[in-house]
Amino acid sequence: MIVLEMPLPPSIAWKLVLVLVLVGGIMLSACARAPRRPLPRTELRRLVLAALTLYAVGVFASLTHHAVLAGVVYVSGIAACALAAWLSRGSDSEDPPSGGEDPIDPGPPPDDPDGLPMFDWAAFERQFRAYSDRRRKAVGAGR
Repeated sequence: MIVLEMPLPPSIAWKLVLVLVLVGGIMLSACARAPRRPLPRTELRRLVLAALTLYAVGVFASLTHHAVLAGVVYVSGIAACALAAWLSRGSDSEDPPSGGEDPIDPGPPPDDPDGLPMFDWAAFERQFRAYSDRRRKAVGAGR
């Protein structure tokens, strides 16, 4: 018995190639080394907005029965999203702030084991009494 293997029909073959390219692009955006310089957030927002716009155009093309155009626009939207995902990895929130500024010193660690700083009530009362005495003298001197 001779079994003949039929090659994939062209309508299926290009879809499989397209799937492999898209999955490869998405995996590349997730696994490739992050860009050295971060992209400004406004630029990332524009790129994501462009991708969402492409998805909307793809939906419209699908609803108007333009399947090939819809496929091309969807692929473009997916590629734009993958690019935005890769570019967003360049701006890590753990990186120090750009601009050459030193980070703000948060101060000493809290004294309380619950994480709340201990409040020195005695010092507060001394400072409040001194303020009150100064106010009383200033008001009394103004009469």
